[in-house]
Amino acid sequence: MRYGDGMKALTPVMIAAILATPQARGAPPAAFPLPQRPVAPIVSPTWGDSARRDAAREAEQIAGRLKLRPGMTVADVGAGSGYDSLRLARIVGPGGAVIAEDVTARYLQALKASADAQRLRNIRVVVGSPGDPKLPPASIDAAIMVHMYHEIERPYELLYNLAPAFRRGGLLGIEEADRATEAHGTPPALLTCELRAVGYRQLSLSAMEGGMGYFAVFAPPAAGQRPAPERIRACRG
Repeated sequence: MRYGDGMKALTPVMIAAILATPQARGAPPAAFPLPQRPVAPIVSPTWGDSARRDAAREAEQIAGRLKLRPGMTVADVGAGSGYDSLRLARIVGPGGAVIAEDVTARYLQALKASADAQRLRNIRVVVGSPGDPKLPPASIDAAIMVHMYHEIERPYELLYNLAPAFRRGGLLGIEEADRATEAHGTPPALLTCELRAVGYRQLSLSAMEGGMGYFAVFAPPAAGQRPAPERIRACRG
């Protein structure tokens, strides 16, 4: 999409949230390597059939594997239509929050409308960029990327800029299909390699119930432990 078109569709509250988010991360995009494998195009604001995902209790599985509790703040990176955002908002409760991030502004406008219709007041939206989710430092307890990692144009830059957003003990959960990135999946070994290149440490990797793919949990690099952007080496897929 063209970002100019997307901004015209945003509400004043959404624009305020974007403008309030730090833009500079201290490293120019050119310092980061590009992925050495195909990047799948964004073709839809959602993945899979909602009824099938509900039957598999996908959101509950994610919450369990990331140990989400009421009062926590979780970022849904690449939130799209907000399937997981809407469900996780109920899990973290009114004392918690979901930050729904996406690079496509019109997806977030529709998500915000769904949240308002369901009277979910604990969902905030942020329009990110391919290399930066634009989340404030130390603002989240967990982040998820659900069947969208293969669509990230600048994965090393995005992971680098996501790391400071985690609070102490925070976790990143990635749900993917075990297939080639051009076929809208990511082989587990490739995912592990790309995350490790930016300093993330894999804690677990196992199949999701109900045929939802696999789920990998990572600990983000602590402050000062991220490699310098120019020292990051892209993995070959």
